[in-house]
Amino acid sequence: MKKLFFLLAILPQFIWGQDDLLEEIDIETTSKFEAAAFKGLKVVNFESTKMVSEKELYFVVSHRFGSIKTGIEDFFGLDQAVTRLNFIYGITDGINVGISRSSFQKTYEGSLKLRLIRQKKGASPVTIVWHSSVLMNTSLDEETLPGLEFKHKLGYATQALISRKMNKNLSLQLAPTFFHNNLVSVTEQENLQYALGIGGRHKLTKRWSLNMDYGIHFNRAGSSPFKNPLSIGFDLETGGHVFQLHFTNAQPMNINNFLGQATGDWSKGDIFFGFNISRVF
Repeated sequence: MKKLFFLLAILPQFIWGQDDLLEEIDIETTSKFEAAAFKGLKVVNFESTKMVSEKELYFVVSHRFGSIKTGIEDFFGLDQAVTRLNFIYGITDGINVGISRSSFQKTYEGSLKLRLIRQKKGASPVTIVWHSSVLMNTSLDEETLPGLEFKHKLGYATQALISRKMNKNLSLQLAPTFFHNNLVSVTEQENLQYALGIGGRHKLTKRWSLNMDYGIHFNRAGSSPFKNPLSIGFDLETGGHVFQLHFTNAQPMNINNFLGQATGDWSKGDIFFGFNISRVF
């Protein structure tokens, strides 16, 4: 409950902590570059092609409650929550670095995000962003896993994020993804894994949009109990921030984990409610 009180206490600061920037949303500029396809740094679980501007620092709190399937016993997932704290800094408008810590498997992660091509009328029909990350699972214990070495705690991920703003309301994205875990929990699972992320955003009103993303895992082991991650949610733009509310069958939030270890099943109501809140400094 202490975590809940903390989150409720800081929520207003994230949503209304800065001057209202709504007047700047979707305003055409003199540049021929297309306006950002996504307003949030995430579509839902997948990274989006949005970048942090030069010398800006984003602090992102991401929260996933436990499965709502448990009902009132766990207060619809409240007692089994996972939190991720993420700092992203814009070295330039096209180069971002990040560092995060997630309570899921006590995971630390460092990331690099590079914008390679920007959608521009008469030039490029898409925006392409490169995203790479390295994570460390610090929950692994040598006492319970004899022979465990430091390298076994590490994992890596690389994505090409390819988005297109189709019109003022609709944006789509593809995310070919490679991720590698030095230690896998399923015996038959290959360490190097392949997936394709598909995502989109449809603007409903000036403040609200509907967002969805889905990850297709191509070489998941046949004996694996894990599922492809499907996430559906809403973005709320307020006070210059994007507040994301969503439902997903993947409780973990790092790339390797939500693609490789999604346990929920939409058909059985085994899904997780969550949100992302960002603050700009």
